[in-house]
Amino acid sequence: MKNMEKRTLPVLEMSCAVCAASVERVVRDLPGVRTAAVNFAAGTLQVEYDPAEISPEKMQEAVRAIGYDLIVEQEDAAERQEQEQRRHRRKLKRRTLWAWALCGPLMLFGMVWMHEPWSPWVQLGLTVPVLFVCGRGFYAVGWRQAVHGKANMDTLVALSTAIAFLFSLFNTLYPRFWIDRGVEPHVYYEAAAMIVAFVLLGKLLEERAKGSTSSAIRRLMGLQPRQARLVEADGTEREVPIAALRPGDRVGVRPGERIPVDGLVVEGGSYVDESMISGEPLPVGKQPGDRVLAGTINQRGAFVLEAQAVGAGTVLARIVRMVREAQGSKAPVQRIVDRVSAVFVPTVMAVSLLTFVVWLVVGGSGELTRGLLAAVSVLVIACPCALGLATPTALMVGIGKAAEGHILIKDAFALENLCRIDTVVLDKTGTLTEGRPTVTDWVWQVPVEERGHLQTILGAVESKSEHPLAAAVVAALQNEAGESPAVEVSDFRSLTGRGIEARVEGVDYWVGSRGMAAERLSDTIPERLEALAERWQEAGRSVVWYGRGAELLAVAAIADPVKTASIEAVGELRRMGIEVHMLTGDGRRTAAAVAAELGIDRFEAEVLPDDKQRYIERLQAQGRRVAMVGDGINDSQALARADVSVAMGRGTDIAMEVAMVTLMTSDLSLLPRAVVLSRRTVRLIRQNLFWAFVYNLIGIPLAAGALYPVWGLLLNPMWASAAMAFSSLSVVTNSLRLKWSK
Repeated sequence: MKNMEKRTLPVLEMSCAVCAASVERVVRDLPGVRTAAVNFAAGTLQVEYDPAEISPEKMQEAVRAIGYDLIVEQEDAAERQEQEQRRHRRKLKRRTLWAWALCGPLMLFGMVWMHEPWSPWVQLGLTVPVLFVCGRGFYAVGWRQAVHGKANMDTLVALSTAIAFLFSLFNTLYPRFWIDRGVEPHVYYEAAAMIVAFVLLGKLLEERAKGSTSSAIRRLMGLQPRQARLVEADGTEREVPIAALRPGDRVGVRPGERIPVDGLVVEGGSYVDESMISGEPLPVGKQPGDRVLAGTINQRGAFVLEAQAVGAGTVLARIVRMVREAQGSKAPVQRIVDRVSAVFVPTVMAVSLLTFVVWLVVGGSGELTRGLLAAVSVLVIACPCALGLATPTALMVGIGKAAEGHILIKDAFALENLCRIDTVVLDKTGTLTEGRPTVTDWVWQVPVEERGHLQTILGAVESKSEHPLAAAVVAALQNEAGESPAVEVSDFRSLTGRGIEARVEGVDYWVGSRGMAAERLSDTIPERLEALAERWQEAGRSVVWYGRGAELLAVAAIADPVKTASIEAVGELRRMGIEVHMLTGDGRRTAAAVAAELGIDRFEAEVLPDDKQRYIERLQAQGRRVAMVGDGINDSQALARADVSVAMGRGTDIAMEVAMVTLMTSDLSLLPRAVVLSRRTVRLIRQNLFWAFVYNLIGIPLAAGALYPVWGLLLNPMWASAAMAFSSLSVVTNSLRLKWSK
């Protein structure tokens, strides 16, 4: 398989959804590019390519050839895009203000002194700077598009205003042409100028609103400090840019400062506020050997850390990258919009021409003026931008709001699927419970004098296991017996879903479930221990059996308390109409006790990873849409099979890479919030698309003069341009409602 690389590149100079489609098509057709998707609202190109065949610089050349640009430098690309957008907004603001300043007197001359012989000349003088200075961008881009055999929204604006202007100019220069034919010559300078003024105003408001949709990304990026205090070999400190740091560098952090890189504390200690990454509200104590993350805030003490990950390798940078990629991804519904956008402008131009011809055929040469105005109105009112902004603006706001709430959604596909789930399957340990099990009871079957050495062996064997219950046993033994002499463990084997076995000093030892104990013991398990184990399990505790060969040595009860937030989350999911299931490797009685405490009716106990996958498949075979919630590693098979995979990642886990949705805290109540946010976002997308399609379906016939035969109503091009500007703005504003909602 080819070594494919995935990049998100900022795109400049796009003015509408058709521009985005053009850039996407050009890049996708390049050799070596597997996928390409342009998000018009975010101004980004998400591309997957083979670096052996093509480079970002080659993509940039291809994009520049059709009149746009890419930022391919990885260093500060987002910052440069932000600067370009600010510069563009400032320029747009100046042009908009000048356009409206000139349109005020222009409207006055056109309405009050329209019949004065000198009025057309004054209007001409006011119109020229509006069209060819304030609105020159429309003509420049429209011309570039025409040269390459393409058309976009700028083409429609340039064409409509040019037609109105040239018709008015002809009437100003040669009024006798119409007078000799008994027709009073009219000029439409104010219509041409007001079209430019309204479109510029709409674009300015749209740019500001689009800027608000990406505020979540800017806030996340703002967590990364610009400077760091590099500690030299002689212990002196000097401030350097973050980009200058390398893994292995030592960095000093003082109280109140943001930590600049991911690393390990090597000197000093402190408490660090990690809530912006992990969501956990309480500061975390840090001592030498502890890990700290970029973007978190040092609170009390000062310390020195050794950099492990810098720049794009930090957890914060990965989160920003994931959110940016998710915001730039396309929802499945966007495919319909892309197909419409590809033919939108040529279709509108054809409808405009047809409108003009129909007016002439039906009304004759006497209707030339009205036919021309109707054709211009059709060109102006058609709005590909509303269609192009409908999906991405809602996605950007929804995914950004999720990230601010410590929910990482991988892409638009995950967001759209999450709103459809009707079943949630929950892993027990670490998801529903605290994930920090502790040993509550021991029952030994050997004399006291033998226990010390057997405890040492048990601790050595369990320390090689990665199971949470093993960690609880090791911790309990260390608290009880302290440090013990090391013993050599060989032939260690983990038996998935059953336990572990190993050889120590030539003897076989095992630790595991009741089933494993029943297999290994020469005699049946004593009734007294069976009854005790049952009572423990009924109380929601896990039972671990420890043996040597065919002899039972000890039984331990381990409690992993259920989180209060889990009880609330399960209740909330059920109120939302979502069926909740629980899977666990624990015994049935333990599982039943935990399920009863949580209010879960459907659960499976003593399940292996393969069993979890098959359980998901059975639910899907019943027609259910399933979300699986686990730790992203042990439950990888089930997560991969589920319609939506949700990991309790705590912000630093590999789960961020493998799951569709990562809940960055240990709080399961984020899951119902994620579902609600997904439902709201998808509802917004549907609303936006509905209104964008309806606007064009109603607006274009109205502009063409559909109401004229009935009520004598004909839409003025000036108001058509106002309607077009309003349509894009309304879509973006509708999406922003989600940002402002609680």
